[in-house]
Amino acid sequence: MTNTVEVSHLNKSFGKVQAVKDVSFEVQAGEIFGLLGPNGAGKTTTLRMMMDIFKPNHGEISILGGRLDEEKKNRIGYMPEERGLYRELKLETVIIYLATLKGLSEAIARQRLDDWLQRFDLYEHHQKKVKELSKGMQQKAQLIATLIHNPDLIIIDEPFSGLDPVNTRLVKDIMEEQRQEGKTIIMSTHQMHQVEALCNRIVLINDGESILYGEVNAIKRDFAGDALQIAGQGDCDFTQLPGVLESRRHNGTWQITLGPETSPQAILRRLLDSDEFKVEHFKIAEPSLEDIFVSVVKGAVNA
Repeated sequence: MTNTVEVSHLNKSFGKVQAVKDVSFEVQAGEIFGLLGPNGAGKTTTLRMMMDIFKPNHGEISILGGRLDEEKKNRIGYMPEERGLYRELKLETVIIYLATLKGLSEAIARQRLDDWLQRFDLYEHHQKKVKELSKGMQQKAQLIATLIHNPDLIIIDEPFSGLDPVNTRLVKDIMEEQRQEGKTIIMSTHQMHQVEALCNRIVLINDGESILYGEVNAIKRDFAGDALQIAGQGDCDFTQLPGVLESRRHNGTWQITLGPETSPQAILRRLLDSDEFKVEHFKIAEPSLEDIFVSVVKGAVNA
């Protein structure tokens, strides 16, 4: 399968601060790819190197078949973490202007904008200044600016920020439509359930290094056994048990995330030996991507 993006052993420092140490991954054509990591992990710096905003100290980047040039930049839709709409301009004016920067004529940009405004339920607001729009409306406007020139590669940072459930569903549908049209999408977000729903594959960056990479379903299978569902009577602070990284209660059942140094059998033995907690239900669960994220990041921090 053809790769739209290839990142190999990226390294970037700002003075004495090493923001990215060693990041590698490939993004295949026509997939939705998740770029994940905690705050400060190096995600945004990696994206900016991919977009040629920052130059890497070391490493190689291939975008759309080679080095990024001006022609290829017009084939990319990039929505950065720091939104870039001019707040004092009217919504229609600013999006048309940004579309012309990507090579569209004003007439084509206006025609496409009308369709997108209708799709995002923003048409009646097109003459308002950006600053007069709600946060959710501004988010939808930013997405229109990212997609209006019909890019082949779409890079979006936190696409669901500020959106209610109805508009979240709309954006997910649009992303899936773009994928079905053969577009490649790189999505960076903290909303792990959205990653599970949309992404074929992911890379997890922590402390400037890629530490988890592959297909979502395969990763979840690999981590089976690191998540437990436990119910019972009595009191137990599960986080005090050796190897338990996180516990949370939902509908009377404890959801437990284990670190790599322990096993479900060890936890079960400790609970059965306890006089304070009577086990009624104990199940090895397929972990969510959020459980895996917590396990890997905390495990790397504690290593």
